[in-house]
Amino acid sequence: MSKTYLGVKDGQLSECPDSPNCVSTQSEQEDKKMTPLKFSKDLETTKSLIKEIVGQRERTTLESENEDYIHCVVESKWLKFKDDVEFYFDTQNRVVHFRSASRVGYSDFKVNQKRMKAISDQYESMRSE
Repeated sequence: MSKTYLGVKDGQLSECPDSPNCVSTQSEQEDKKMTPLKFSKDLETTKSLIKEIVGQRERTTLESENEDYIHCVVESKWLKFKDDVEFYFDTQNRVVHFRSASRVGYSDFKVNQKRMKAISDQYESMRSE
């Protein structure tokens, strides 16, 4: 497996490691694969919705952003572990790919999967308003 990186390389977020503490819309591993989000109107509107959603989440900090990418860090409540949450705005296919992964440890009790399911559900409800 190649080394984990943050950001987008050749239209791809980093692949999830073998450990179960990661989910991604671009994963080749079936147990970690999630469905990308469809654009809402245009890039600007879609990005604005994602930023609004992550801005409402506790212990979540927007670390960096560029035209087609957002990186956030989520800190766990008790042990202060940090997870990286990335969004890649694929303008060609009009979808938002995402990846959520723990920086340390092995199991995360499906925290990353639950987080991204909640973000996806909130995005879909806001997108259709």
